[in-house]
Amino acid sequence: MAISRSQLLKELLPGLNALFGLEYAKYGEEHKEIYETETSDRSFEEETKLSGFGAAGTKAEGAAIEYDTAQEAFTARYTHETVAMGFAITEEAIEDNLYDSLSGRYTKALARAMAYTKQVKAAAILNGAFSGTTYGDNKALCVSDHPLVSGGVNSNTGGAVDLNETSLENAVIQIGKWTDERGLKIAARPKKMIIPSDLQFVATRLLETEGRVGTADNDLNAIKTNGVVPGGYTINHYLTDPNAFFLTTDIPNGMKHFTRAKMTTGMDADFDTGNSRYKARERYSFGVSDPLGIFGCSGSS
Repeated sequence: MAISRSQLLKELLPGLNALFGLEYAKYGEEHKEIYETETSDRSFEEETKLSGFGAAGTKAEGAAIEYDTAQEAFTARYTHETVAMGFAITEEAIEDNLYDSLSGRYTKALARAMAYTKQVKAAAILNGAFSGTTYGDNKALCVSDHPLVSGGVNSNTGGAVDLNETSLENAVIQIGKWTDERGLKIAARPKKMIIPSDLQFVATRLLETEGRVGTADNDLNAIKTNGVVPGGYTINHYLTDPNAFFLTTDIPNGMKHFTRAKMTTGMDADFDTGNSRYKARERYSFGVSDPLGIFGCSGSS
């Protein structure tokens, strides 16, 4: 439905410089703290994880070399979504000089709506990390039993524990014990903590104080001293669980964001009604190639 003169009557009053609801500030592009961004030129993208080789064997004198074969572990698929929205202003509103005063603000409101949707879609993967949607290995994002070609498993969750010194140290230790698909150890390390705003004060005390949190002795804060979370923490305001927290890791090809079509805008006039219409549109996808790109704990409640 087009925005009409009656809806915008107050704008005709002299001295009114803003309309409620259109001047709010918005959070930034918080998905960039979680996802690697790549471009796509197809309707979907697929990424296949290869197993690599197992440990090399010892060759006895005169014996034949043993040959190994790399395998496909699993394939991750990204199907791009089209996200679009628009608004219209009536011909009469344009005649009454409302278009010039309002078009800029409604355009900003449209941009804000598009940005909000992108952040909600990006955060949805973390909000459903412990159950529900499964990915290339047919497991949820953060579980204790990601299967390996070797027959073993990797765990990228600390379970239902709250953010504290013990849970964070255990997460760092667990990440350091990961292996590849054939059971060879990999040098994985945390990069940055992703938290809801509820945990910002806990995270500050854990990562930035010199002494151990909550003790009266002189022990060093080993988390800070060892620099085990070099990127510190960042708040994602679209996380829905106030107790869950995540650690991104330096594993390549983990959390991915594909851009199929950047945001474009367009405007036209409807001949029959005289309404002016403005729209915005973009295509993208969020997903997971290697679940070891992130470690998560769901919180105790």
